[in-house]
Amino acid sequence: MASRIAQIAGQLNYPKGLLAGQVAIITGAAQGIGAECARLFANEGAKVIVSDIDATKAKEVVNKINSSGGKALAVPGDLLKDEYIKELVKKAAEFGDGKIHIIVNNAGFTWDGVIHKMADKQWDTMLALHGTVPFKIIREAAPYFRVKDGEPRNIVNISSTSGLHGNAGQLNYAMAKAGVVGLTKTIAKEWGPAFGVRANTVAFGHIETRLTANKEIGAFVEVDGQKVALGIPGKQKQAANAGPTPYQDIPLRRPGTATEAASAVLAVASPLSSYISGQTISVTGGRNM
Repeated sequence: MASRIAQIAGQLNYPKGLLAGQVAIITGAAQGIGAECARLFANEGAKVIVSDIDATKAKEVVNKINSSGGKALAVPGDLLKDEYIKELVKKAAEFGDGKIHIIVNNAGFTWDGVIHKMADKQWDTMLALHGTVPFKIIREAAPYFRVKDGEPRNIVNISSTSGLHGNAGQLNYAMAKAGVVGLTKTIAKEWGPAFGVRANTVAFGHIETRLTANKEIGAFVEVDGQKVALGIPGKQKQAANAGPTPYQDIPLRRPGTATEAASAVLAVASPLSSYISGQTISVTGGRNM
């Protein structure tokens, strides 16, 4: 017990940062919540590997971190390609001098559709990106987590209230994000006892990102050459917030920011949460209590 206390105390070195000496892979880290996670992790002393399909934006995030005194590396690529996942883990380990301490499985987007009109491609892509990809990253990184060197290891998988409660028009996304919870709990039970690996899920509610912006803005991603529009139709958002009180289903009466969302991920990944594992942390402003 005394050695464990000393270990935790050694991590709580604020001048060096909560994550000093740790190496973190963050997927989907070129914008939004992922980019904020990268920035906050680097501010706390972590060496950050920025994974994203958008190479230009990934390098912009890394340049900002490095110019501010942090340490980051961009490893852009398509997470739906197995060879990229192998490259990502390999380069992360090289950047970390043979070690990886943290994985934040954040990458993803929504491809909405009602049940009876949902195409197989919509279904398969969401389950692959939100379910299979995190599994493959974790499996590839297993040699760097199944170790007994006394250093902290933890995995944070990003889910959504759609996965916890379901959401009309998002069957594919809800299915995938619900699976993330089971993935997390299994990791905690398999790798916790022998290796001390923590695994937790952070489930977001309404956070201001391109996924919740007005669809009319025109944000999109491409899947095999097909453009997938991102966001929520403006009329739908107006209808949801009609009446004298906006965001009536959120006790804090507002959406969260990307920084607030990323701060929750940092808190879970940090030694301040060293005895939290296998849990789902809802970041919703009180929604769905």
